[in-house]
Amino acid sequence: MSAPSPILQATGLVKRYGRVTALDRADFDLYPGEVLAVIGDNGAGKSSLIKALSGAVVPDAGEIRMHGKPVRFHNPMEARAAGIETVYQTLAVAPALGIADNLFLGRELRKPGILGSVFRMLDKAAMQRQAREKLSDLGLLTIQNINQAVETLSGGQRQGVSVARSAAFGSQVVILDEPTAALGVKESRRVLNLIRQLRDKGMPIVLISHNMPHVFEVADRIHVHRLGRRIAVIRPDTHTMSDAVAIMTGAMEANPIVA
Repeated sequence: MSAPSPILQATGLVKRYGRVTALDRADFDLYPGEVLAVIGDNGAGKSSLIKALSGAVVPDAGEIRMHGKPVRFHNPMEARAAGIETVYQTLAVAPALGIADNLFLGRELRKPGILGSVFRMLDKAAMQRQAREKLSDLGLLTIQNINQAVETLSGGQRQGVSVARSAAFGSQVVILDEPTAALGVKESRRVLNLIRQLRDKGMPIVLISHNMPHVFEVADRIHVHRLGRRIAVIRPDTHTMSDAVAIMTGAMEANPIVA
């Protein structure tokens, strides 16, 4: 059998901000049904890489491909239209709105017929029903009131809503930026279980994290980023956390691709 092709791939990405080179001929590969962790020290260029893949920034050079076909995203809406959903560390939720409203934020369903097309009335019943289905599929339906304001939820529950929104509409790729950074032990465990569930459903996930135990627990492969480029790809079953940190900081040499 032939090896699978990357679902999302980048080659030679370059991004400069004045005299600062954030991406220096960076490469990236994400394969179907895997959790790919992206690690690197502060200033390594991880954020610029993810922003380029999600349409938040336009690279100065290089190429991005989805399913082998070149794509060029000028804004996040174009990346979302292509099936790439990103959950940033800030979550980007509307605290005063309910859970269902946040899940459909920017994608609100309108009532069929003239009520929706002319009077622009929202189909709140359909959005609430689908929100319950999405949360139930991911094992997150522990909240009695689907219209409960997000600001009344715990940190883990808010993260769950954001991840559920991305999983619901990310038809190709979900990118998670430090999903457990501000969470406690119990809530972090819930998010890690959610990542596993998404992978088991066949959703490829990009996980950006500084938490090495979490990375080694859920990642299938680990993309090590340093000085604006990918310097290695390792696996949790072939390298230790100490190896990953040593490669990330330059204390240990690694083959460019070992996974």
